[in-house]
Amino acid sequence: MTTSFNFADALLDWFDHHGRKNLPWQQNPTPYHVWLSEIMLQQTQVATVIDYYNRFIHRFPDVQPLAKAKQDDVLAYWSGLGYYARARNLHKTAQIVSEEYTGRFPKTLEELINLPGIGRSTAGAILTLGYHQKYPILDGNVKRVLTRFFAISGWPGNKKVEDNLWQKAESLLPDKRIANYIQAQMDLGATLCTRSKPDCPDCPLQSHCLAYNTASPTDYPEKKPKKTIPTRTCYWLVCQNGDELFLEQRPSAGIWGGLWSFPERQEKEELIAYCERTFHFSVDNIEQLPELTHVFSHFKLTIRPLLITSRPKGVTDKSVGNWYKIDDIMQLGLPAPVRSFLHTLQ
Repeated sequence: MTTSFNFADALLDWFDHHGRKNLPWQQNPTPYHVWLSEIMLQQTQVATVIDYYNRFIHRFPDVQPLAKAKQDDVLAYWSGLGYYARARNLHKTAQIVSEEYTGRFPKTLEELINLPGIGRSTAGAILTLGYHQKYPILDGNVKRVLTRFFAISGWPGNKKVEDNLWQKAESLLPDKRIANYIQAQMDLGATLCTRSKPDCPDCPLQSHCLAYNTASPTDYPEKKPKKTIPTRTCYWLVCQNGDELFLEQRPSAGIWGGLWSFPERQEKEELIAYCERTFHFSVDNIEQLPELTHVFSHFKLTIRPLLITSRPKGVTDKSVGNWYKIDDIMQLGLPAPVRSFLHTLQ
């Protein structure tokens, strides 16, 4: 690799002609816009995020209204994006920024990474795209570009590999146009240096890319070592009375934390006993509905819904659960399989 090649210059020249400049969070970006988009884009494709981002910004245009909102409201606007800890951390961080930083995001890496849900890469994005400071980022797109350009072996989630990538990312930072450069890295990974079919002929880094020059771009980055995904089973108690259903709010921690769902337990008898004890339901005439399957990153969940079509007595304490009309339920924060199940029930 010759010293005459300038990685940043090549990337910026490509960005000027081919980079993405019309995404909603790129228009007059503030640290708030950058932060929100970066959190939404974790584990989620740009095409999916755009509509969610626009709705969220319309409802919570800045950090202050987000901080003042109820968590239920925040989760409702996040419903369907998945990985709900992101939304809970988003709400917590908004409250901290509002109360401790007078509504302005801090301008140091150390302060940012101490906020809930903000890691080094997200902090770097806020500092570069929101404040035009000189910091690297290392999201999935950037990792892919760098592992191919330098032909870095190993899974990027491995600490030794990741540390190497951070060093490379920092060494390549230009002194000017830092925000455009960081955006260019992400754009290149998203549009040309894609996972399965990289468009190497149009890549501005092609001439000095080690993976391309050894005819092995798709060998990088190496995949995460495979593990067998376990299967778990649970039961839902679906209590329906005409156009009303009974839901309870899940604990704030754990899977689907803070979202509204059907009463759930791992065993059928355990579920019935729980509902009789907690909600004072008299459970009889149960109909077992077809199973549902939902796949998480670390396990597969088989759900067996049990339907009761008459309204049991009890449930006077709304803190443990409540009856909702099906149309109103859709406005709540719901796990994806609950939302899907409700469509089939209707």
